[in-house]
Amino acid sequence: MSKRSKSSQRWLQRQKNDPYTRKAIEQGLVSRAHFKLAQLDKKFALLNGKMQVLELGSAPGGWTHYLAERVQRVIACDLLDMEVPGDVEFLKMDITSDEFVDQLALIMKESRLDLVLSDMAPNISGVRAADQAGSMYLVELATECAHTYLKPGGNLVVKMFQGEGVDEWVADRRREFKRVQLVKPDASWKDSREIYGVAINARI
Repeated sequence: MSKRSKSSQRWLQRQKNDPYTRKAIEQGLVSRAHFKLAQLDKKFALLNGKMQVLELGSAPGGWTHYLAERVQRVIACDLLDMEVPGDVEFLKMDITSDEFVDQLALIMKESRLDLVLSDMAPNISGVRAADQAGSMYLVELATECAHTYLKPGGNLVVKMFQGEGVDEWVADRRREFKRVQLVKPDASWKDSREIYGVAINARI
C-alpha cells in the first residue's frame, strides 16, 4: 500500500480531532454538515413545517436529512448518489444541464419555493482564481433558481469562497432582498475560505 501524502495525513488528523465530526459519528448523522445548517437555521430562523425547499448539492445528505424532519417538502439535487429520506424528491442530475432545468420546471409547475439552499462547491484544482470562478458560477446558478422559483418573502442561502465576486453578489442581492449577510458557521473549518451568503425576505 502506498503511503498517504502529507496533505492527506493532515486532513485525516483534522477529521479525527474535529469535535463536529465526532458529534456526527456519535449521533449517527450522515455528515458534520448537519451542524452548519443547524447553526444557520438557528441564527436566521430559516425553516418551518410548511415550507417548500430546494436543496442544491445535496450529497451525501447531511442537510437533506435535517430538512426532511423540519419542512413540508424537500427537492434535493446532486450528480452523486446519496441515501434519500422517505418523502424527499431527489433529482440525480447535473444542475448545469438542460435536463435539470426541464425537470425542475416539471416538478414545480405553478408552485413557488420558500427557500433555496446551495451547498455546492467546485472540484478544487488548487488554482485559486479558477476555484473562485467555479464557486461563483455555482452561486449564480443557485441565484438563478431563486429568481425563477422563490416566492416573495422567501430566502436564499448559498455556499461560496471568500474572494472575487462575493462583494458584487452581496450588492446585487441587497437590491432584491431586505437583509443580506455573509456568515461563517462555527462548524465550518476555521482555515477554509468557505462562507455562506444569506439573503432574507425576497422582494422578487
